[in-house]
Formats: sequence, structure tokens, C-alpha cells
Amino acid sequence: MFDQAQLRKGTLEGCILKIIDREPTYGYAIATTLRDSGFAALTEGTLYPLLLRLERKGLIAAEYRAGSGGPSRKYYRLTPDGVQYLNEFTEAWQNASDTVNRILHDKEG
Repeated sequence: MFDQAQLRKGTLEGCILKIIDREPTYGYAIATTLRDSGFAALTEGTLYPLLLRLERKGLIAAEYRAGSGGPSRKYYRLTPDGVQYLNEFTEAWQNASDTVNRILHDKEG
């Protein structure tokens, strides 16, 4: 009954930015990391439009790099605005998580 897609949708951008923050990377590697971390239903049809949106918002920048024996890949890195957005997302997520956990576990803050 609970719509997990709405919850994931609100957190996916922040998770993508954190993955890219670790090191510049490309779409397939991002998708693999997300799936391995629990976003099992993630498809490229969801990921690539999100990456394009993050790029258009100026949060990530892309460059093509030669692949090892294969075609070049589009690598993403955070921009300064992306770093700021990620910091704000992290703080907001922590605050929301703490609040929800207090309520779910019946603890007073």
C-alpha cells in the first residue's frame, strides 16, 4: 500500500550526488552502485533523465573520457553548486531522519 517510489524519488538526487562526490564516474557505474545499495528497481530510464536534470541545474558537469578499449564514456563530477546542494541535502536528510525515527520509536526530542 505504501508508495515507496515517492520516498525514493525524493532521495535519489542526493544519493546520486554523493556517489559522484566520491569520485568522477559514469552512468552505468552510478546505476550499479545505486542497485547494490538497495535501489534494486532503478532503471537507466530513470537514471539518465535525472543526470541530465542535475547537469542542467548546474549541480554536475560532464566530460567524455576515452574508454579502455571501448567507446568513450561520459563522466560526471560535482560543481561547486553541486557540493553546496549535497551539503544541504545531507543536513535536511539527517534532520528528517532524526525526526521520523523519534516518532517511529516513540522517543521525545
